[in-house]
Amino acid sequence: MSENQIWVINVANREQAIREIQGVGSDAVGCRLMAPKAVHRVVKITGLSPVQANIIKQEMLARGGDAALTRGSVNMSVNRTDVLVMGTLRQLRGFTAKLRMQPFGLPALADRIEAVLCNLEKTRVRRLDCRGHELALGARTLVMGILNITPDSFSDGGRYNDAEEALRRARQMIAEGADIIDVGGESTRPGSETVSAEDEWRRIGPVLERLVPAVDVPVSVDTSKAAVAQRALELGVHIVNDQWALADSGMAELVSHYEVPVILMHNQQGTDYLDLLGNIVAYFEASVEKAKDAGIRPDKIILDPGFGFGKTVDQNLDVIRRFGELRSLGFPLLIGTSRKSTIGKVLDLPIDQRVEGTAATVAVGIANGADLVRVHDVREMVRVARMTDAIVRGWSDAEG
Repeated sequence: MSENQIWVINVANREQAIREIQGVGSDAVGCRLMAPKAVHRVVKITGLSPVQANIIKQEMLARGGDAALTRGSVNMSVNRTDVLVMGTLRQLRGFTAKLRMQPFGLPALADRIEAVLCNLEKTRVRRLDCRGHELALGARTLVMGILNITPDSFSDGGRYNDAEEALRRARQMIAEGADIIDVGGESTRPGSETVSAEDEWRRIGPVLERLVPAVDVPVSVDTSKAAVAQRALELGVHIVNDQWALADSGMAELVSHYEVPVILMHNQQGTDYLDLLGNIVAYFEASVEKAKDAGIRPDKIILDPGFGFGKTVDQNLDVIRRFGELRSLGFPLLIGTSRKSTIGKVLDLPIDQRVEGTAATVAVGIANGADLVRVHDVREMVRVARMTDAIVRGWSDAEG
């Protein structure tokens, strides 16, 4: 056997780079100097002018990095171009410092690039205040248990319409490890009919009246209607889970007034995208801006890329595969894949046999940066989350 072993190490961030450099015996000063050289990033920027793009390329080349852009940018034969900036953290830091000395709107662009890079380096635990209930985001994956109060839900329609039965199910999920109970009164299955705010409240109101004072975990309301959310918040509900990201008139102001966390989900009619992840990022940036304009604090915002909503099977799988890219937005991430039709189509299985497929998506989602998972099968997915946390976050961190 050779006395030398050679392999490639995957370095995800500066913290991991420091650990690896320490592992070969380098001192503290060496670790600090070399860690930024060990982390490589590819940053995509859309809609730049050729002038901006050419300056970016020259500045990256000057530092040993590079930038890919549309061929027509060189001779100014195009009006706009996307750019892929490629370099180590050290190169990118020098690059953004130089951009701040340039005209053409590049100083503001440098600030945005720096913010994105910083978001990917964050490993801190964030405290989410849910009207007196505190959740620690980042210490371990939090599990949101689904409680559908609908006659036609794709998965468990009609099972928990009775308030007493719904309360029993909520308590069961909490005993199995659920950190949040998510109550919804409108089915989102393909072909389902939209219900009025009054009908939606008629379904969930009696359940929330019993549930909110009876359990010691936060309760979220899964609704996109401001009228429904208001009545739920008046009863003491702790979180708003909005599948249309504040689209309903007054929803943003309502969430701001009650100072509750809000989950903003990506959604659209149809499945046409120019750039799947790019379009999702643009949607979230607009939704977050709307939230901030209404007075919602950034530390109250959670993002959900909307697995199963306005996406084909291949697009849903791509969202899972590239989920980690959304960490650059700097907000906690939720993923809701439980028993979805994409799993059924991939595995050719009915709804009641999708637990293993759900487990695979939950594990990959957590590995790629999910902070929360929304599931039906709480006991099984809590176990999946704890095992994945032990791998991704480390055993002691997962236990804490």
